[in-house]
Amino acid sequence: MARKAKKRRYSRSSGSDVESEMKRYKKGTAKSGPGGRGGRVKSRKQAIAIGLSKARKKGKKVPKKASKRKASKKKTSKKKTSKKTSRRKSTKR
Repeated sequence: MARKAKKRRYSRSSGSDVESEMKRYKKGTAKSGPGGRGGRVKSRKQAIAIGLSKARKKGKKVPKKASKRKASKKKTSKKKTSKKTSRRKSTKR
């Protein structure tokens, strides 16, 4: 059986943005925040996130952020079962 080709989640060029940011992180020159005022990047995950953010700004194919993905998902509505009580008509005798 032939395998079905998986759809690429990230563009190949977005990897180059992450790679360049990782080089800056390893060199110790990577800064975070607007204009680099947030201080030095302290973790690999932070460097990857900055690289992906730069790729998004350039318009490259990168999936949405996890927080936005959760918000866009349809909320599954719980079915409410209402208990029906039988009401007898009171008849005066």
